[in-house]
Amino acid sequence: MITGSIVALVTPMHEANLDVDWASLDALLEWHLDQGSDAIVAVGTTGESATLSVSEHAAVIEFVVNKISGRIPVIAGTGANSTAEAIHLTKTAKNLGADACLLVTPYYNKPTQKGLIEHYKAIASAVSIDQILYNVPGRTSCDMLPETVLTLSEIPNVVGIKEATGDLDRAKYLLKNSADDFAVYSGDDATACKMMLMGGHGDISVTANVAPKLMSEMCRMAIDGDAASAAFLDTKLQQLHSSLFLEANPIPVKWAVSQLGMIDNVLRLPMTALSQQYFNTITAAMRIAGTI
Repeated sequence: MITGSIVALVTPMHEANLDVDWASLDALLEWHLDQGSDAIVAVGTTGESATLSVSEHAAVIEFVVNKISGRIPVIAGTGANSTAEAIHLTKTAKNLGADACLLVTPYYNKPTQKGLIEHYKAIASAVSIDQILYNVPGRTSCDMLPETVLTLSEIPNVVGIKEATGDLDRAKYLLKNSADDFAVYSGDDATACKMMLMGGHGDISVTANVAPKLMSEMCRMAIDGDAASAAFLDTKLQQLHSSLFLEANPIPVKWAVSQLGMIDNVLRLPMTALSQQYFNTITAAMRIAGTI
């Protein structure tokens, strides 16, 4: 089981032509290895999967897998609102050597719970790789209910869920009623510490892009049940957790990582650069977390 601080990695881009910035991606990955991140999610929401072409999507996964070279797990974002496309991306990720795939619920077309079950069953049947469900209704307008998650958890290669609602009662229900080998990850940095102290297995994190070492230490302490130490570190992170969502992810986090000198502050349309009114707030949060 993959556990700990799992960074939902940004995808660096060149300012001049918006192409993927491979040199910066290489440096970012080396930094995360050095800082103690426990796993990498390549081309998830934070990695701007929505505006990468299919060929770019595959190229980023391949680059990350080759760079990491087995030192920590690599999880590939392969979700789509078309089941056939999700199967294609998941097969591609498997062939490129990813350790697991993260599959967001189909967005925009708003499937029923039955549709969700059939969607994920089809992907799991088609591709023999560990698959992590991803529920983030605030972005997808599709809420995968806990009962649906439990049904899908019985599929052998559906190994976990990124639950990004921030609903700790829902997380508690999933932890209580799923098998011990089914991982329940937080996808909400602000409540991740509490979820892990309840028995959650890790945090698929935006904040870890900016404060990887502190996030790794906090996650390790929370998973180990050291509530006082985990809460102390999380207090340093709380303003960063909130400020990185002042505008839609990944707008704030890309600005923050650019302030560390590691990437250009570049996003692809329709995402635009962070509004200047938020610069001081995020800078203050980064200072509290000790990243600058």
